[in-house]
Amino acid sequence: MEYYPTSVEHILAELERIDLLIRVQVWRMQHIQSSDNELQGLLISEQEIEELLRQPIGLPRWANIPTPLSSIEVQTALEGMTADIAQRQTGSIQKGIKLRLHELVCHFQLTPLDRDTLLICLAPELDLGYERLYAYLQDDVRKKRPSVDLVLNLLCADFKSKLSARQRFLPTAPLLKHQLLHLFDDSSQQQPPLLSKYLKVDERVVNYLLGNDELDTRLLPYAKYTWPQVKLEDLLLPLEIKERLGLLALEKQIIKTRLIFYFQGTYGVAKHTTAEAFCQELGIGLLTVELERLLSAKLREFETIIALAYREAVLQSAAIYFEGFDALLASDKAAWRLALLHQVQEMQLLTFLAGNTIWEPSNAQSDLTFLRVEFPLLTAAQRVELWTRFIGEQGIAPLQDLANKFRFSGGQIRDAAATARNLACWQDPTQGQITINNLIAACRLQSNRQLSEMARKITPRYKWSDIILPDEQKNTIQELCNYVKYRSLVYDEWGFEKKLSLGKGLNILFAGPPGTGKTMAAEVVAGELELDLYKIDLSAVVSKYIGETEKHLSRIFQEAETSNAILFFDEADALFGKRTEVSDAHDRYANLEVSYLLQRMEEYDGVVILATNFRKNMDEAFVRRLHFTLDFPLPDEKHRRHIWQNLWPDAIPRSAELDLDFMARRFEIPGGNIRNIVLAAAFLAADDGGVVQMCHLVRATRREYQKMGKVLMEGEFGEYMGHL
Repeated sequence: MEYYPTSVEHILAELERIDLLIRVQVWRMQHIQSSDNELQGLLISEQEIEELLRQPIGLPRWANIPTPLSSIEVQTALEGMTADIAQRQTGSIQKGIKLRLHELVCHFQLTPLDRDTLLICLAPELDLGYERLYAYLQDDVRKKRPSVDLVLNLLCADFKSKLSARQRFLPTAPLLKHQLLHLFDDSSQQQPPLLSKYLKVDERVVNYLLGNDELDTRLLPYAKYTWPQVKLEDLLLPLEIKERLGLLALEKQIIKTRLIFYFQGTYGVAKHTTAEAFCQELGIGLLTVELERLLSAKLREFETIIALAYREAVLQSAAIYFEGFDALLASDKAAWRLALLHQVQEMQLLTFLAGNTIWEPSNAQSDLTFLRVEFPLLTAAQRVELWTRFIGEQGIAPLQDLANKFRFSGGQIRDAAATARNLACWQDPTQGQITINNLIAACRLQSNRQLSEMARKITPRYKWSDIILPDEQKNTIQELCNYVKYRSLVYDEWGFEKKLSLGKGLNILFAGPPGTGKTMAAEVVAGELELDLYKIDLSAVVSKYIGETEKHLSRIFQEAETSNAILFFDEADALFGKRTEVSDAHDRYANLEVSYLLQRMEEYDGVVILATNFRKNMDEAFVRRLHFTLDFPLPDEKHRRHIWQNLWPDAIPRSAELDLDFMARRFEIPGGNIRNIVLAAAFLAADDGGVVQMCHLVRATRREYQKMGKVLMEGEFGEYMGHL
């Protein structure tokens, strides 16, 4: 059986058939043209007017002019060419040769008239000689593109069939609906009738038919095409999900069904990779569209891009994946969401929608299959496996510690591993060996940076040796650090994850007078765990407008979920204070804020530290939900002496006569005030000899007490009273 070796040869054979139709009409046109009329096409003669009045409605002047071949001979020739093309087309398909015109017809359900219209409009893209032929047949040298009227005259034998064929040029018909063709007006005519409009093949369709598979240029800012390489069996997913996807993939007809997946999960949980793996099982490509980049587009432009994306997926024989679908769930994006879902329901194409939040479609068509797949976070063992996969063997213990501290998704681990390699290359350009410090720094860099918009990042500078507390408090701080270190062991490996639905995070209360070390302890914890510490800015959270505070808190906790950071609420009683009896609307909404905080703290899986100077002001419901409550007492003389000694930097010049024992014994103040006195004394010394003397400490102490609103009698300075 003969066949077409290439897709272009098939198109050229089809154009030969179109050429015969054009030749017949050219013969007829030649019969009525005056060879000596130089103004032909520019002037309407009286004879031509008479002929126009006599001819039947809807038919060209040359419709009934005889040709060298009879109508039967022309029809016979056309049928012979059509049969030969069909036979060769079958032969090519049997040999696995892709005939793009045939696939275009099948994919978009084009009729023979649609196909021939496309060919008539494609001809000038291959040979500019067709422009002159079309101008000749339309009796106007300016009309180089085929009009709807010319196409109908070439393809329709009578007025009745021509009238029926007009329906193929409506916006809802395949040629225009899928933007295979474009209608455009003559610039010299205002609001022309449909028959006067011109037709042009879309540039991407021309490129496709000629063998080019590059994306439509209008899609380049928003979409990318990939041929999947990953397999389902390689994914770190629950076995149940992989098995169900595998069974679906075995049904090869799934490609032709209206199957819609909604992949729900945070960034990096393998939503896109799973879609790739599913497409790999089916042997098709994947076209990914970034919806968030389209949010700024006007609705009409958005609809156009989505339609082009679906057309591209059809041309590429690919499934389509919409990343960031939940960005369209906002109330002000309802029209955009409906426009997308309209395309989703209308196109018979395997579609993936991906987002972070739960979503179910409403008013979905009955013949549409919607499957929501929720992607869980990785277990600690899976995180270790991924770290090993991305960076190689770095020692099991460091990787386990890394997996415990940073509850990353697969995508975040991949990104952090790449960042670690870059950091290692910068530190050691010759070897570039990744260290555990590179990995920790990379994890911090990959943590969500948007939290800094609502909180201030604190770089931990204090270590265990810097904090002076009773042994009981120090031991408690070590316990809560261990809580984070061994969280994966207890919850994942020992099974407590299944026993608890909420309250799997770590909520801590630091309570005590100002200056007793609460903030310092938070820094020590962050430094020990090598996690970022964010101090929540209450001024950016609390709002006088009803509902705004909850909205700000929701955003903080949402961002913190992916930041792997410690949230530090200083002066926490301003937010976590006791609920009051409801006497007016303000009380009701104030209590709602507290109740909302209770709910969010139970749902949050990270570390939250609350610090307050007044524990009695805290709502009891909060205290009940805390894992650790740590009271910071005022330091006794022994601890004050340690504080006085530890606050001095090694480089500062100090007199040997400094009596720190006297300072610790005489002034019962917390560490924060001692720090202020030491710093003030250093500045006084800098302006007075450059060595810290006892006189500087005495003067600084007096000023600190004045700032505190307390009065010191001169006698309290004892033998150092002369330094005042």
